[in-house]
Amino acid sequence: MTYVPMTPVLGEPVSVALPEPSGESGDPVPLLWSVDAGRQGDVAVRLAADVLDDGEKERAAAFVRETDRRCYITAHVALRTMLGAWLGMEPGAVRLHREPCLSCGGPHGRPATADGPVHFSLSHSGSVALLACAAVPVGVDVEALPRPEVVREIGGELHPRETAELSALPEAGRPAAFARGWARKEAYLKGLGIGLSRSLSLDYLGTGPQAVNHPAGWLIGDVLAPAGFAAAVAVRSPSPPSPSRSSFATSSAAVPRYGTATP
Repeated sequence: MTYVPMTPVLGEPVSVALPEPSGESGDPVPLLWSVDAGRQGDVAVRLAADVLDDGEKERAAAFVRETDRRCYITAHVALRTMLGAWLGMEPGAVRLHREPCLSCGGPHGRPATADGPVHFSLSHSGSVALLACAAVPVGVDVEALPRPEVVREIGGELHPRETAELSALPEAGRPAAFARGWARKEAYLKGLGIGLSRSLSLDYLGTGPQAVNHPAGWLIGDVLAPAGFAAAVAVRSPSPPSPSRSSFATSSAAVPRYGTATP
């Protein structure tokens, strides 16, 4: 399977490790894109007036801390630029909304657009944001490595087998493993469209260096993240991972700037 990252106006391509599916064709091809508000925020802020809609501008203005406002603007300008490239339209013209929540029916479900058959996901932690865009349901998550005491406090919220994996590690190795497991879990739940309304203890994805378990109909993979972070992507796939192939696909190919890209 080939995974093509994207580098339009701002942002950088990222590599993802996903097992080869057993299907021969028709497998999902998500675009993965990483942005850093610390390095790319100035560009995003300059573009924001023409790219963000009124609701996004209001939410950005409501942040108390300038660092939070800058991160929000950077992530959402990047998201609109990615969607504009996928859909062949100006980023500011993309219409975003929330689907009904699958758990309660409220207006806070998965993000969506009425401008084309595209699925997307956005996650940010600190100054780092990760985005994905695909023709099938997709979820991403990026997490800063927590302090050891945080792992002790909330590590039990994961699947019992994952909690046992953490307990078997030296304390110094637990934050990275916890962040891996949490990112995989949240990416999967975002892909499902239910987020953290589903208990993190119900699904076993693993906390080790590779995602050892793939829920039916999904491929889970770790995404290359900056030092101090862990990230993952979950993509809907009609084909299960091939039991005979353990190779992992990465790509550094780029897609042209918005308006000229083809999915």
